[in-house]
Amino acid sequence: MSVKVILRADVRTVGKRGDICEVADGFARNFLFPKGLAMVATDGAVSQAAAMRRARDLRDAADRESAQTVASALVPTTILVKVKTGSEGRLYGSVTTADLAAAIEAQTGISIDKRKLSFDVVKTTGTYSATVKLHSDVQFPVSFNVVSA
Repeated sequence: MSVKVILRADVRTVGKRGDICEVADGFARNFLFPKGLAMVATDGAVSQAAAMRRARDLRDAADRESAQTVASALVPTTILVKVKTGSEGRLYGSVTTADLAAAIEAQTGISIDKRKLSFDVVKTTGTYSATVKLHSDVQFPVSFNVVSA
C-alpha cells in the first residue's frame, strides 16, 4: 500500500523539498512523518507544495549563478600549494582536499568547502588538476602547483 506525500525537506533517494511523491505507507508513517520530513498530500497542501517548488527553483538559480561566478574566477588561476618534501620531490604524506581548500582561500579569498573538491592522490611535486563541483550544473577544473616549502 502506498500514500502520496509532499516532502518538507530534501530526502535522499526520494526527492527534493516540495516534490509530491508516492511512498510506502510504512516508510511515511514510521520515518517521514515523525521526523517532519513530509506531510500528507491534500488539495490545500498541493498548492503549498507548488510554492515550495517555486522558492526552491529561485534559490537554485541564485546558487547556480554564484557557482558560475566562482568558476570564472578560479579557472584561469593556478593555485600554489607549498608542502614539505624529501629527496627527489617526494612529499611527507600527501596533499589533501583540505590543503587545497586552504590554499585557494589564502590566495584568492574564495572559500570552498573541501567536500566539493576531488582529485587523485598527490605524493610528488608538480602541476595537477582538481575538479570542483559547487552545484549540480556547475563543475569545473582548478589547476594547482605543488612545490617544496
